[in-house]
Amino acid sequence: MSKWPETISMDAFRETWVLEGEPLWQRVFETHRDKMQIKSPQVALGNLEKIFNSTFRLANSKGFQAMSLRDLSRETGISMGGLYAYIGSKDDLASAIEEVLRKAIDDVMSDEAVLRLSPVNRLKAILYGDIFMNEIMLPWYYFCYLEAKGLSREQREAAMRMELKFDERLLDTFKAGVATGLFKADRLELLAANTTAMLQQWYLKRWKFGLMGVRTEEYAAYVFDTTLHSLHYHEA
Repeated sequence: MSKWPETISMDAFRETWVLEGEPLWQRVFETHRDKMQIKSPQVALGNLEKIFNSTFRLANSKGFQAMSLRDLSRETGISMGGLYAYIGSKDDLASAIEEVLRKAIDDVMSDEAVLRLSPVNRLKAILYGDIFMNEIMLPWYYFCYLEAKGLSREQREAAMRMELKFDERLLDTFKAGVATGLFKADRLELLAANTTAMLQQWYLKRWKFGLMGVRTEEYAAYVFDTTLHSLHYHEA
């Protein structure tokens, strides 16, 4: 199978970056293990899946701030004592969600194979890669965006830093294209912020795109083409 990012497709992305199933819960375990009493992944992975997926369901139905650990205990079927072996508080849970997503984004976007690409192909890999991650890790993105306002100040700032870092990646790519004569645009910082906002619409307005029949790769192509147009792209 063709490898990401030389081939830009959901299949190639999923082949290179496994961000679902057991590998995802292994990521969660490695990220959160220092705060857990359970140190064996064989024991922890199944319960972590229950805890995090139940958190996303409860956050969507009643809001994370309204959710209690007792609610989570009922939803997961794990006793309160069992829950405390995995999470000390709701703040710990929210921090783990933000950190898992942030590290996954860093891994995908900091991949040397992406950084070696030309500015145009790098931009394509970043935009398509983010949309593909939105699709695969939708509950994680949704939580970090919609629940951020109700989190602690430290967690809100972490979510803001995550978004600003993504803007910086776009800005660096824009500047590389300008330096090589491929791109020409003013106010690159504003364009980076607006491009990030377009990407966020994929998980914030899924109902609307669903009504329009817009597919994942179709939306990624739209964002890419729109951004290239704003950059006045022309081949050298």
